[in-house]
Amino acid sequence: MAGMRGLLLEHYEAFRRRLRRRLGSDDLALDALQETWLRVERMGAAQPQRNPVAYLFRMAVNAASDQRAAQGRVLSAVEVDALMDEGVDHLDPAAVAFDQAQFAALAAALDELPARQRAILIAARIDQQPIDAIAHQHGVSSRMIGKDLKKALQHCAGRLERPLVQRFGPGAGKPS
Repeated sequence: MAGMRGLLLEHYEAFRRRLRRRLGSDDLALDALQETWLRVERMGAAQPQRNPVAYLFRMAVNAASDQRAAQGRVLSAVEVDALMDEGVDHLDPAAVAFDQAQFAALAAALDELPARQRAILIAARIDQQPIDAIAHQHGVSSRMIGKDLKKALQHCAGRLERPLVQRFGPGAGKPS
């Protein structure tokens, strides 16, 4: 395994420069190289047949990618402390009851919609699907999907006694 470690040490600065450019941070590059060193140590006697330098660089890029993914799922210490400070006693019973009533009203409003309008509303607003994709699924034009979506939104807004605000097009941002 001295061969892979030796190659890593020999090309360390070149890897660091390339990773810094690719990741936008010298700290991230150094962390990735440290993780790569640990991975090389755990590899045992296995050695790639072709281009071990490219293999090591790819290993470093993968290590950086794994670290970024892990950091995206982990809360910082400050965030954990803030969550710990917010206890259940900070919940306002009146606000909880109001939110539950709003949710029940929305569920009832969705149940009252025709099946296609309900499916379109859920696809567009909950699943965030593009209008064109929804139109293709239902075998109708994008314009028809827009009309059904608007009807569904108007119905739900009326049931929840809220104004419907147009998000795009002429008059966007104003209550309908």
